[in-house]
Amino acid sequence: MICFDVLTIFPEIFSCYLKFGVVGKAIQKKLTEVKVYNLRDFTLSKHKKIDDYPYGGGSGMVMQIEPIYNAIVEIKKDQIKRRVILLSPQGKLFNQEIAKKMSESKERFLLICGRYEGVDERVKNFIDEELSVGDYILSGGELASLIIIDSIVRLIPGALGDELSAIEESFMNGLLDYPHYTRPEEFMGMKVPQVLLSGNHAEINRWRIKQSLKVTLKRRPELLKNLSPEKIEIFKELCSEINKKTLEETDEPVNN
Repeated sequence: MICFDVLTIFPEIFSCYLKFGVVGKAIQKKLTEVKVYNLRDFTLSKHKKIDDYPYGGGSGMVMQIEPIYNAIVEIKKDQIKRRVILLSPQGKLFNQEIAKKMSESKERFLLICGRYEGVDERVKNFIDEELSVGDYILSGGELASLIIIDSIVRLIPGALGDELSAIEESFMNGLLDYPHYTRPEEFMGMKVPQVLLSGNHAEINRWRIKQSLKVTLKRRPELLKNLSPEKIEIFKELCSEINKKTLEETDEPVNN
């Protein structure tokens, strides 16, 4: 069973999220376990202080190594093997491939949520890796850890109501997701594509692949690699349609 330990100074952030949605249901089904630890419980400071001014000067505060080290040691006393991960802007960029590998590893993960200007550099001697959820700044690692937990838990067999959902979602096939439609069939003149109403599952599947390729080409072209022979064929067809449309739009009558 894939389990998570989370080390944070704001455990209250997790209490609500872990009760609902896919993660909440997975916890209820005992498909996963998430334990949240308050970092302040592991400091020897009288005032539960876990940060201090940086050596060398500068703005902001830095999380101290002692509380984090004490927490890691205490949490590991149960002798259960864990992969210790620091959520950090300097970490490896987390993506669906990493989520899949983590979901298949059956490991227990200890996620350390950084705050302020960062953590004492010496903490890195007691972790296994650093992960980042994107090239942007967050107030702390709490949201990042929830992103990682959610993306991994939804890949656990039984966590989703429809097992095909996880397979068909964006990035699982290396592409962005195709458009989705539901009732009503027509809204303010906007109609559901006829192919989706045809009942022809082969044509529907082909349409979805083409639409997935189309949106990926437009928004994330770098993902268009290692396509299967079927997708290459459909991609060629898509490119031909795009080129034809472009020519039609730019073809102007010549005045003699």
